[in-house]
Amino acid sequence: MDFQQTVQGIKDLSIQGATAIAVAATEALAQKIAQGASEEELRSATKELVEARATEPALRNALAYCLTNYKADPEAAQKAAEHFNDAKKKITEIGANRIEDGMTVFTHCHSSTVERIVIEAHKQGKKIRVRNTETRPKFQGRITAQKISEAGIEVDHYVDSAATEAIRGANIFLFGCDAITSDGRIINKIGTALMLDIAEKYDVPSYSCTDSWKFNPATIMGHDEEIEQREPAEVWEDAPKGVKIHNPAFEVCSPDSLTGMISELGIFKPEALITEIKVAYPWLIN
Repeated sequence: MDFQQTVQGIKDLSIQGATAIAVAATEALAQKIAQGASEEELRSATKELVEARATEPALRNALAYCLTNYKADPEAAQKAAEHFNDAKKKITEIGANRIEDGMTVFTHCHSSTVERIVIEAHKQGKKIRVRNTETRPKFQGRITAQKISEAGIEVDHYVDSAATEAIRGANIFLFGCDAITSDGRIINKIGTALMLDIAEKYDVPSYSCTDSWKFNPATIMGHDEEIEQREPAEVWEDAPKGVKIHNPAFEVCSPDSLTGMISELGIFKPEALITEIKVAYPWLIN
């Protein structure tokens, strides 16, 4: 996939999932570096990748790492990609340990991280079942249902409005993460906050499964993470006059509604994870 194909793939969601987007963007920038692009050209390419989709701090952090280090270290882009691959393995291991034999796992949207955790637990011989929501309007939940069922795990697929029924019968709620703010708030697919409220009502433990590079350092200085607003036509083409369509891709979730966060650094409460991030990756803050 060439540079422009990557940019377009991020825009139209053919490349989706925060980690997949970050890795694809890093590989696209690595192509430019290998072609001998100037620093100005690399900064322009980075800007184009960043603007392809909002609410993607993992993408921004990975590209920032590459731009900062590529002159001193020609392997900087490769090392950024390796971080994501290594983190995937650690998160998968830790997350699978949290799933017990006989559990029903609920999830929302499509998180490749959650997908790997569930499949790993299955490979360990644990008998599990998955409940998931369709995730309108782009139906990313179907990706989750298909991939997990192909791994030999039984899946119950629910319309979004049946989330209460789905969660009430689950033992654990695992979901992804698109951004982490300095005050511990989690930004994830629209609908996540509502489902966290339901999980709390029915005492279902809830964990965000994430690479810690999704932390947004700009929030330390009071800047908010931009919430992507997608096209109204995704919800309703030719909507009647006077009907305004709201189609936010993500929403903010309170740290108080989470049991914990599963990252490559371990399982922590959101506020504690931020402290660990500052120690493990000081360059993210600086």
